Amino acid sequence: MSLRPTATSTRLGILAAAGALAACALTGPAAAADDTEASGHPRLYKGRVIAKGGLMLRTAPHRGSKAIRSVPYGKVVSIYCKTTGDHVAGNNRWFLLTNGTWAWGAAHYIANIGPSPRWC
Repeated sequence: MSLRPTATSTRLGILAAAGALAACALTGPAAAADDTEASGHPRLYKGRVIAKGGLMLRTAPHRGSKAIRSVPYGKVVSIYCKTTGDHVAGNNRWFLLTNGTWAWGAAHYIANIGPSPRWC
């Protein structure tokens, strides 16, 4: 099995991210009070990158998806939600980040600042 991304896997990753966003958007007013700000917008959670060499962000929550950019060690990132994906060092949680580009990062390398993000 090749770990190189294909056009199909990239499209699937983008579709998965779009589906996660749509699922969150559908909850709207029915969302839990702690997941919605007073303005009615979904809450963004924060985390700090703890990967010494920086964190590769990907198009989907698995290691074989296309790497689209990296975030340096110590950078605070905005987290939209979490989901399960490939295991990274025994942790199968991935965060959907919203810093400039919607991208997935392995939760193993991101320390929560405050509450744990909601599920996608």
